[in-house]
Amino acid sequence: MAALAPLLARLEREGIRLGLEATRALLAALGDPQLRFPSVLVAGTNGKGSTAALLAAILQAAGLRTGLYTSPHLERPAERIRVDGLPLPDRRLARLLAEVVATSTVGGGRAPTYFEAMTAAAFLAFARQRVDLAVLEVGMGGRLDATNLARPELSLVTAIDLDHREFLGETRAAIAREKAGIFRPGRPALALAGSAEATAALAAQAAAVGASFLDLGPWLAETRFLEEGWEGQRLAIVTPAGRWRLRLPLAGRHQAANLLLAVHAAERLRALGWPAIGPAAIRQGVAATRWPGRLESVLLPTGDRVLLDAAHNPDGARRLAEFLAARGARGTLLFGALDDKDAAGMLAALAPHADRVVFTEPASPRARPAASLPALLPAPVPAQVVPDRGRALSAALRPRPPLTVVSGSIFLLGDLRRRLRRRYGLPPP
Repeated sequence: MAALAPLLARLEREGIRLGLEATRALLAALGDPQLRFPSVLVAGTNGKGSTAALLAAILQAAGLRTGLYTSPHLERPAERIRVDGLPLPDRRLARLLAEVVATSTVGGGRAPTYFEAMTAAAFLAFARQRVDLAVLEVGMGGRLDATNLARPELSLVTAIDLDHREFLGETRAAIAREKAGIFRPGRPALALAGSAEATAALAAQAAAVGASFLDLGPWLAETRFLEEGWEGQRLAIVTPAGRWRLRLPLAGRHQAANLLLAVHAAERLRALGWPAIGPAAIRQGVAATRWPGRLESVLLPTGDRVLLDAAHNPDGARRLAEFLAARGARGTLLFGALDDKDAAGMLAALAPHADRVVFTEPASPRARPAASLPALLPAPVPAQVVPDRGRALSAALRPRPPLTVVSGSIFLLGDLRRRLRRRYGLPPP
């Protein structure tokens, strides 16, 4: 990690730049690694990471050498690039990033952004390790995202909400049109966008490019929840190709949509020429899926529970609130958000389930000041402002509430999960 830190700090200073021309030129100079393996693109606002993790686990259970690229990371940058479930060693990632930056800046060219460099490093890693299939989570939007330079076998779009509006647009339809930029002529495009407005925009864009579009909403309505708990659930789903009873180790009813997308994507891949992706692989892969930080329940040695959830917009917060309501669970909310996020909308959903709130600040230069958050509470709740994250965690865990919910930003979650792991021995992500 020591060799990575200064390089990553340099890349972070490049900020965010939309557009593909510079990345296209960089990848061409690297030999176009993104074209040397088949891939699946997964876009959306919420649920795309879970969907990508589920599909990658299914492919791995089928015996395929599987790449998985996700963002952002939870605890360490190398989590973003995985082969057969294992993150790249830090030293290998550092070497790949150094190669990417050196190639980009030859002849006085500009350095790539953090995301552009990570995406190019993922493409290099997957090409050199000869993955059979790679699942690529889109970073933001789709049309102008660096991952969109891949040549996907099929494309998936998860739930769409109002997020990154300064880049993607002010309506769900406008954001959906950006997400639909990952669709390809003659290739399947599967969606569970969550609203008629977004679905209609996706369908229109698919028709414009000649993609084979399918809205899985009618099949989602057939879902039956057989067993639900803190550690996961059993459910029955119906896809256009079959019926399934599956054990899913991810909690929350909203995961049914991500599961349906992943399972039908696996069915379509089998039909596209990967016969190893059969029923046994789907069952085993789903049951083996790990995706920490998404309704991740941690029982402490004291018997108290910590729930870690990466909800970072109102839609994600509402899903977390629904899960808490279904459990009849209340306790302490430990909350921090980035400055460009709708903290008021998130607190409107979460605060009614909290007996008290501890406000802190995520590990990011874009963190919203904790002192500004109490004014956003929708109703009076005992609140404490503790900007230091370690002290905020200690404050939230005293005096031993039965439940502590950590949410608001994945940057907050990753730092506090690392602290909990060091204190209580949690497994790494």
